[in-house]
Amino acid sequence: MNKSELLFVTIILILAIIMLVIGVLQFREKGFPLNNLYLYAPKEEREKMNKKPYYRQSAIVFTVLGFFFILIAVASIMRTDWIFYAVGGGTILLLIYAVVSSTKM
Repeated sequence: MNKSELLFVTIILILAIIMLVIGVLQFREKGFPLNNLYLYAPKEEREKMNKKPYYRQSAIVFTVLGFFFILIAVASIMRTDWIFYAVGGGTILLLIYAVVSSTKM
């Protein structure tokens, strides 16, 4: 593994850790929900909202993204292409989940 590949894997793993930490904080309902429906709502409406579904959706998305970044790092180290395709398919499914769960809210 050369220096550029090592740098790439390091950056990807740092991003994975950040995503996983955000996901855990969202599961614990710490901080504000990182959700567009919540962030763009007027202040009065935010105070009335049940924040639990927004925390849950954000937590699931960030946690899965964290695992995807770990898989990308593993695929780079092992030099396997099929993992990239699996992550790509998973990303599409995660996007569908985010859109469907947002419309249900």
